[in-house]
Amino acid sequence: MAYCQVVVSSCIFGSSDFLRRPTSKLISTYSKKHVCFMMFLDEVTKRKLFLEGHVPDDEGYIGLWKIILVKNLPYPDMRKSGKVPKFLSHRLFPSARYSIWIDSKMRLQADPMLIIEHFLWRTKSEFAIANHYDRHCVWEEVVQNKRLNKYNHTAIDEQFQFYQSDGLSKFNEFDLSVPLPSYVPEGSFIVRAHTSMSNLFSCLWFNEVDRFTSRDQLSFAYTFLKLRRMNPGKPFYLNMFKDCERRAMAKIFHHRVENLHPAPAA
Repeated sequence: MAYCQVVVSSCIFGSSDFLRRPTSKLISTYSKKHVCFMMFLDEVTKRKLFLEGHVPDDEGYIGLWKIILVKNLPYPDMRKSGKVPKFLSHRLFPSARYSIWIDSKMRLQADPMLIIEHFLWRTKSEFAIANHYDRHCVWEEVVQNKRLNKYNHTAIDEQFQFYQSDGLSKFNEFDLSVPLPSYVPEGSFIVRAHTSMSNLFSCLWFNEVDRFTSRDQLSFAYTFLKLRRMNPGKPFYLNMFKDCERRAMAKIFHHRVENLHPAPAA
């Protein structure tokens, strides 16, 4: 992994998804040669995929995916363990200049270099993520997470109360001073340049997931706003694009089993 300069990564832990290979005919010859496609799996997922006929070749590849077997996951909550490769790609791939994260429920349907050009270079950004298609306020996201039992309600309340006490306010689309078009992201697709501010933001966002819930939509706005507040002289160029653009880059599927891992207890 040390040699990769451009990385597309994903993970499947707990056999929660099928293995979805990038659409090969849409990936350029250049990207197939120069971009690292990395898929992190745990033992349970590897065994399940083997039974389904997905066997790595002699070099450890299944299609374009280079399979990385992960042992001794850091958290009992598979969703929280998945945040390590999601947010810390600059630590896992120290030579990489750019990375694209794609959730395992999605199949990549665009060339990685074109994605980087479109979301980063064209907009002169260092971090790109879609806004949620429906919700824009953390208050709404909290209600929805509890309504769908996405996580232990007490843990969600504890996190939300802390953010409010530290200055998080409701999203107001009519306030021109608000630095983001939405406070709720669609975090299944992230494009990053591994700059110092992008790496810092990713680490800070991971820290929130580590100390609170794995529901990273809850901590995105708090992390971004605090980063800006604590670093007034260091601009962070974040491109928050429309969700329809995310859907054009990758096809979305259902998870293998819904609610495979129940909401963790407090």
